[in-house]
Amino acid sequence: MEFLASILPAQIVAHAPAIIVVVPLLMAAVSAIMPNGKLSWALVVISAAVSVVLAIVLTVDVQTSGVISYAMGGWAPPAGIEFRIDSLNAVLLLLLTVIGLLSAVYALPSVAMQIDANRQSLFYAAFLVCFAGLLGVAITGDAFNMFVFLEISSISTYVLVGMGAGRDRRALTAAYNYLILGTIGATFFVIGVGFLYMATGTLNMADMAARLPDLSSSRVVQAAFAFIIVGLGLKAAMFPLHLWLPNAYAYSPDFVTVFQATTATKVAFYTLVRFMFDVFWPDAAFVAVSFFWVFAVLGIVAMIVVSIQAVFQTDARRLLAFSSVAQAGYMMLGLGIGSVAGIAAGMLHLVNHAMMKGVLFMALGAFAVRFGIRRISDLNGFGRSMPFTSVAFTIGGLSLIGVPMTVGFWSKWYLGVAAFENGWWWAVAALIVSSLIALVYIGRMLAAIWVAEPQHDRDGDIVTARAPWLMLIPIWILAIANVWYFFQPEFLISLTNAAAEAALAGEAR
Repeated sequence: MEFLASILPAQIVAHAPAIIVVVPLLMAAVSAIMPNGKLSWALVVISAAVSVVLAIVLTVDVQTSGVISYAMGGWAPPAGIEFRIDSLNAVLLLLLTVIGLLSAVYALPSVAMQIDANRQSLFYAAFLVCFAGLLGVAITGDAFNMFVFLEISSISTYVLVGMGAGRDRRALTAAYNYLILGTIGATFFVIGVGFLYMATGTLNMADMAARLPDLSSSRVVQAAFAFIIVGLGLKAAMFPLHLWLPNAYAYSPDFVTVFQATTATKVAFYTLVRFMFDVFWPDAAFVAVSFFWVFAVLGIVAMIVVSIQAVFQTDARRLLAFSSVAQAGYMMLGLGIGSVAGIAAGMLHLVNHAMMKGVLFMALGAFAVRFGIRRISDLNGFGRSMPFTSVAFTIGGLSLIGVPMTVGFWSKWYLGVAAFENGWWWAVAALIVSSLIALVYIGRMLAAIWVAEPQHDRDGDIVTARAPWLMLIPIWILAIANVWYFFQPEFLISLTNAAAEAALAGEAR
């Protein structure tokens, strides 16, 4: 990674915090006027590749030099808007950009099938706006700027979800529900930010953090905390604020579901961690009580209750959507533990869940391209009809369960260790129960793929197909990553441990 930082021009490295957001925003405008979807797709891939390089450069810079503070427009913080990168958001930038690039490569065959040709340029433009918004949320050090970027990503996502109506009219209802609940979440968040500004007189998060310890008894600050947690909880699909997610995932274009499931809720979870530890003072009574009674309790309820809901789904993507809410419960449990080990485990699951859900939704999209599958019963015999894609799907499913030799095992192991260190044996029991329930619903899908009888043609031969290469490449990169990082987890563990230590040390302060 150091090699990339060394070969880039010094001016690009110096302005990398701004360039990483500006490039996809500018390319979105160019993409919108492209005459066809393939040219727009090429712009998306180039933009995502540039973002990966810049994310690597920023991560190396943080590891070698510490916190990066970039003053937008030359206006020094706290008066001006600051982009701030530390060990906590460096890992998120890497995840967003790598997943963005893999999703972009994957997109072309899926978008060509599901989006009208005359709308594909606008579709890719909306994706780039969403991508830039998520990067902005991850990198900004200004609370109001974070709200702006959240809305940039959210509004473009509503459009992307709604564009699935060409295949399924229920996408319009899903987009509308997402818009209403997303707007409520954004309203709660911005009201909370307004209360913080009222109490502290600043919007810079580092400056807020320095002033809030003296205001922990302020009712305005406590109200701000409540509004922000509810608002971000909606964005993160935290139980029971998750009602927008199942339909949004189930009826979106396949590419949108892939990108949403691997990034959007992860960014919201990061924002929760940022506010809990780097803006509000964790020792304040109203903050400390929320770790157990909000995040740990609701996280465990989600792990069990929503996993049970997933068992009874017949639509393959809705099943995985409910599973995503349950998996978000694992991250909330890590946050609720509140220790370095707990936050590190939550962040590790954030990264691992992106890999496992990425390969699962990508494989479903590849099945859909070739066979138009929707229901679990439509997967019957795909182990013989589409063996390469089916093997990748199986790896992702086993990782979701937490089977050894997959990266999902480490998520649950470290969450269990962190819970035991807190004396929370009941949380470990909940981890085991939720994993067993995951075995049931993933087992249903794997049984359909590998045990059920495949489709036959008129001559009695098994109907076979192969996913397009542009889909198979990212599918197998993520499938291999799910196994590779079980045997070589040190890189991910070092990144997530550094993120947790940065959060608890309050690098933003």
